[in-house]
Amino acid sequence: MILELIKKEIPNADDRLAQKLAKYYEMLVEWNGRMNLTAITDPEEVVKKHFADSLLPMELIPEGARCIDVGTGAGFPGIPLLIARGDISVVLLDSLQKRLSFLEAVTGELELSDRCRLVHARAEDAARMAEHRERYDIALSRAVANTAVLLEYTVPFLKTGGTSLMYKGASAREELGVCGGAIDKLKVEIAVKDYEASWGERCVTAAKKLFPTAAAYPRKPAEIKKKPL
Repeated sequence: MILELIKKEIPNADDRLAQKLAKYYEMLVEWNGRMNLTAITDPEEVVKKHFADSLLPMELIPEGARCIDVGTGAGFPGIPLLIARGDISVVLLDSLQKRLSFLEAVTGELELSDRCRLVHARAEDAARMAEHRERYDIALSRAVANTAVLLEYTVPFLKTGGTSLMYKGASAREELGVCGGAIDKLKVEIAVKDYEASWGERCVTAAKKLFPTAAAYPRKPAEIKKKPL
C-alpha cells in the first residue's frame, strides 16, 4: 500500500526511491511509538505532507550542493532530498539528541551515512561555529518559525551566493510583508515559488545571500523573539 501511495503522489519516483521512502515510513511509525517524532502517521498523509512536500523544491537545489537542514526534526526535508538526490550532501541539525538517534538509525538503514552528517546543536550556536558558518550552498527549514526568524537562523550558514529555502504555506507572502528589516540587515534577495499540491497551498521562500553576514547575527533566541529584525 505504501509503495502505491508513494508512486501516486510522487509520479517520477523510481523503484529505488519508492522502496527507500517506504522503509523510512516503517521506521518513522515504529520509532514514533517510543518518542514524539510526528503527529502525522497515516500512510497517505505521511506520503503527501512529509515525503512529497519535502521534494517540492528539488529544482532549486544546484547539482552537488552542500546543504544543511536546520531544525530537521524527524528528518524533513533533508532525508527525502538525500534519497532523491544522490549528488548532494546534507547536515541534519537538531537540538534534541533523541531525534538524532532516530536519524542515525534511518540514515544507516537507508545507506545515506556517507553523504549525511548529524549535528546536535541549536541553530544559533551552530551558526557561530567555524565549521558551519558560511559553509553551505543551501539551508533548508520546514515548519520551524516565521520568515523573519528563519532568515536570522539560516542565512549565517550560507556561503555568499547560497540560498535559504524556507518551506511555507499560504502565509508566505504575508510573512514577507513584515520582515523587511531582516531582508535588509541580512542582505538577501527574496523570491517565492508556488507549488500546486493536493494537500494544500504550498510555497517555498528562497532567500539568496548577496554579502557575508555581519558578526552580530544570529542573536540570542530571547532577543530574536523579543525584537525580530
